[in-house]
Amino acid sequence: MKLGGNYMIVGVKDSVKLISISVIACCAVLVCTLFLNYNLDLAGIKHQITTEVGFTMYNAQVSLGKVTSSVSGGCLAVTSVIMLLFYVKHYIDAHGKELGILKAMGYSNMKIAKHFWVFGISVLIGCSIGFGLSFIIMPLFYSKQNYDRLLPEISIQFHPILALFLIIIPTLFFIAVAVFYANYKIKNPVLDLLREKKEYQSKVKINQSKDIPFLQDLRKCTLKSRKTLTFFIAFSAFCFSAMTQMSFSMTELASEMFTVMVITIGLVLAFTTLFISVTTVIQGNAKTIAMMRVFGYSQNSCSKAILGGYRPISYLGFAIGTIYQYGLLKVVVSVIFKDVANVPEYNFDNAAFVISLVVFIAAYEFIMYFYSLRIKKLSIKSIMLE
Repeated sequence: MKLGGNYMIVGVKDSVKLISISVIACCAVLVCTLFLNYNLDLAGIKHQITTEVGFTMYNAQVSLGKVTSSVSGGCLAVTSVIMLLFYVKHYIDAHGKELGILKAMGYSNMKIAKHFWVFGISVLIGCSIGFGLSFIIMPLFYSKQNYDRLLPEISIQFHPILALFLIIIPTLFFIAVAVFYANYKIKNPVLDLLREKKEYQSKVKINQSKDIPFLQDLRKCTLKSRKTLTFFIAFSAFCFSAMTQMSFSMTELASEMFTVMVITIGLVLAFTTLFISVTTVIQGNAKTIAMMRVFGYSQNSCSKAILGGYRPISYLGFAIGTIYQYGLLKVVVSVIFKDVANVPEYNFDNAAFVISLVVFIAAYEFIMYFYSLRIKKLSIKSIMLE
């Protein structure tokens, strides 16, 4: 980003981190476009439906589209907003000196903040890709939705209003969020920005009245100082749990294409969010890890202190995802498709839960072990010279 004769550069590393926002936006728009476009085209053939069974299926399909779009789209939209705010704050914290110099030179907060519109481009990219992918998948999706031919033939139509509400408006909204949040965050005094003083340092209080072991205290402080990352790690476990169990449980309720789409989106969201979050945790605590290694702490001790506190958070996210998918499928079968014939009763799938849990534990522990090796490879000299 250019500002007069001075430059604030969003480097390659900063841009790469925004890919997670693009991925979430892509998944949200992909799902919403498929179901909303189908609903709009479905409304166009409503007058052709003449049977009672057809009307029942029509109402069920419309309700399913609304529920799926609102639940998945709303959940992913909230996550995208939180992630965008996190990255704006992270960028300001990492470039406090540059921002402080610009403010010292007389640039206003808003004049600096308006250049953060660049962060909204990640949403435009993700939404555009998701919108385009949906039309590639749409022919197969339409055929699977009406595989039993209870409804008349439905042709695919392009609805510009969806492009407006799923691409243009979200992009403008996220750009506005990035600019105004940046304007709020850079209102800190110039000296605080020049010293790169972090707000969480004043918020995290160490209780010195209790004799708490250093590693345990460090683990608690790491969690408290990075609450947003805690949310992202819990969200990654939530996505893995909900989407994998849902895909296993839907084999008799939906088409193979739909189950593949559900598990693919879930795994992409889970691993993208987890990798970005844990990488940020390691980078944010690099100096702390370096000092611990100087004082003789082992790789295992460093890993437990920095990453160990997130383990119960992940398992909590997995538990919430389990409850969420069960409740959602129960509502779909018991409420939306209650009048549709030959729809099997849905009960909690114990086998799916066990398989998903075992795979999650194996994947999560492997990823944590991988990052513990990264801790070992951190160059103490390069970190201390920063």
